[in-house]
Amino acid sequence: MESLRVLSPGGYTTVQDMGRFGYQDMGIPVTGTLDLFAPALANLLVGNPENYAVLEITVIGPVLEVLGAIDVAVTGANIGITVNDRPMLEWQSIRLEKGDILSIQQVKQGCRAYLAVNGGIDVPKVMGSCSTYTGGKLGGFGGRILEKGDVLKSGSANLLDKPHFIPEKMIPDYLSDKMIRAIPGPQDNFFDEGLELFFKSRFLVTPKANRMGYRLQGPSIEIKEGMPKSIVSEPSMPGSVQIPADEQPIILLVEQTVGGYVKIATIISSDLPKVAQSTPGDTLQFEKIDLKTAHRLYNEQQEKIAKIKTMLE
Repeated sequence: MESLRVLSPGGYTTVQDMGRFGYQDMGIPVTGTLDLFAPALANLLVGNPENYAVLEITVIGPVLEVLGAIDVAVTGANIGITVNDRPMLEWQSIRLEKGDILSIQQVKQGCRAYLAVNGGIDVPKVMGSCSTYTGGKLGGFGGRILEKGDVLKSGSANLLDKPHFIPEKMIPDYLSDKMIRAIPGPQDNFFDEGLELFFKSRFLVTPKANRMGYRLQGPSIEIKEGMPKSIVSEPSMPGSVQIPADEQPIILLVEQTVGGYVKIATIISSDLPKVAQSTPGDTLQFEKIDLKTAHRLYNEQQEKIAKIKTMLE
């Protein structure tokens, strides 16, 4: 059913789900939400499965007219929300009625917020996913960011019997100075002092930060003498940290398929939300961990989501 009309689209608002997998060999990136934790909880708050399509909102949110009774939830970055000019809280379900005006404002902390509606944002699946890939003009709402006048549909679903909320102790902090855990490699053998310097330094997030990747600024990470400055291009994955010719790290994200620079480290999936919630001017420091620890942290995050799901049910 028609649920929301876009009165103002915000800075960069797209439809995303958990991603599009299996087509990287054709040049189609994974896409999907950059933060995997916040949208999963937004969906649970309105009674959806974790992987339903949501709106990913970057820095400045949209203004939306409600076209029929729906439940919504906004999670992720600390961002102001009003309904008919009345302030509302994030990380909880909100019942909206026809004619209401939902205004999602500007982030105060973090970078990206997520809006879920009961039944999910209803757009056609392309290659098994609802996610928007603007570079290829496919998926989501016409393969593009939202524009004024767009009308969003939601899937068929019952309204909630009672409001849902996430306990404050389970809501992430979006600090401007973040510790990011990463596993060395796969080309960590290209470095000697550079590897140690990478894991003990702070890096600034530059304005060159988007869904393809984040360029960082900090001390020069030198490739050891005798090693090539680039490699044969190989498949990339979200969280790969490249060291290009200028010796400044680049974190690859969800709209990249291959890379030809050496990769000094790979950020664990549990910490990718920290990157997604970083804005230019934030600082990142990397902590070296092993694969066993990464698996444990991933399982802990999944257990947290499962616990919240059980609590809400």
